Amino acid sequence: MSDIVQFEELDTANGKCIGVARLNSEKSLNALSEAMIDLLGPQLKAWEEDHRVVMVVLEGAGEKAFCAGGDVVALYNAMKDGDNGGQAVEQFFLKEYRLDYQIHCLKKPVLIWGHGIIMGGGLGLMSGASHRVVTETARIAMPEITIGLYPDVGGTYFLSRMPGKCGLFLGLTGANINAADALYVGLADHFIPSEDKGRLFDALCHVNWGETLSLNHEKLSQALKALEQPARVKLPRGQVKGHQEAIDHLCEGEDLAAIVDRICGLETEDSWLARARDALKHGSPLSASIVFEQLKRGGQLSLADAFRLEAGLSWRCGEFGEFQEGVRALLIEKDRNPNWRFKSVADVDGAVLARFFESPWDLHPLANI
Repeated sequence: MSDIVQFEELDTANGKCIGVARLNSEKSLNALSEAMIDLLGPQLKAWEEDHRVVMVVLEGAGEKAFCAGGDVVALYNAMKDGDNGGQAVEQFFLKEYRLDYQIHCLKKPVLIWGHGIIMGGGLGLMSGASHRVVTETARIAMPEITIGLYPDVGGTYFLSRMPGKCGLFLGLTGANINAADALYVGLADHFIPSEDKGRLFDALCHVNWGETLSLNHEKLSQALKALEQPARVKLPRGQVKGHQEAIDHLCEGEDLAAIVDRICGLETEDSWLARARDALKHGSPLSASIVFEQLKRGGQLSLADAFRLEAGLSWRCGEFGEFQEGVRALLIEKDRNPNWRFKSVADVDGAVLARFFESPWDLHPLANI
């Protein structure tokens, strides 16, 4: 079982070591499973308490993906076989959010090697790291609207803090972004070409690591900057910054129906905007309504409160059935014809939407994070 996450410790020149955790499920593009979460949490805690370990690296096996998201097929099967969809998905989401929060709070430096596909649950792992590296192959998105979910794993917090209306646009459309975009919107800290990974790990093993956490954080930053500065010429051209004015115009105002109409009515030959438009057109109107409301709240929430809000939202998504239908259409039967409960955001029942933001628990299971 431990093979689904590979753990190793790299010896450094001055007798310390670097903990490396590798998601190891190339066939599923390293989709984050409950079994992976059960292994990662305790190992990260052990490394945090081990005085020999100076930093942690999280990476994905293979060339295609760091992590393409949570294992939603397993969640679909749980919802299909259970009497209550909310209870069926509860354990996975609670564990996932605890792990994401743990990474955010880890005192030692945490380096994410962000290559290939980084979506959904993969972005949840990445967003909490102290040092987030993206390569030229990085392809990042929160495409939950296509499966009747919403941008979770901390999306309430990090999407609401992006420049202008970027977070809302990315949440509504699930638009793909690259390494340059990730740096611009605050999802990444450094760009290093994939060909320099070996040089980076070699450099890290020769850093003069010490006992002071703040200095170790700075030493990792310096090692990354040394490789990053000459590599900037290889940074791919981004989309978000150049489209910032258009994004802000499309998403302005407090009327979600008007925002959706502007995006869906967009006539453009710009392929990036066109793909974003089409994803919103075919996505769940209920999910769009959830995204709009969660991001209105997100800017005022602490990180812990954001995860607590998302735990309840995810429970309700399992309960209501839209999530199950979205996964069925996209990944199970693959007919790409989901029968969404509401046909437009204007049709979304306000009472139904309000229920999503009501906690299903009297005592919240994440009250102690």
